[in-house]
Amino acid sequence: MRKNVPITGFIIGLILPIVGFALVYFAWFNGRPVGSVINSLMHDGMMAGKVLTMSLLVNLVPFMYFNIKRLDYALKGTVIATTLYGVFIVIIMYVW
Repeated sequence: MRKNVPITGFIIGLILPIVGFALVYFAWFNGRPVGSVINSLMHDGMMAGKVLTMSLLVNLVPFMYFNIKRLDYALKGTVIATTLYGVFIVIIMYVW
């Protein structure tokens, strides 16, 4: 797989927030079942926004890596994925 293509950054930018959600789950909701946490997040948009925003911070790692290594096209893919997640978070917090 070539590194400096937008699809690489996009895929990494879509997958890492899922890992970030797992980290937030273990840090904040350690004793509760996953289904219970997801159900409560579906009913509380503000809390869901906070959890998803914290999950999105994991995208800083590939962003900084691609920036330091000057992999500009992969960086664009990561920024696009992060922006899509950001729009999704705003919709959940204020529209849903």
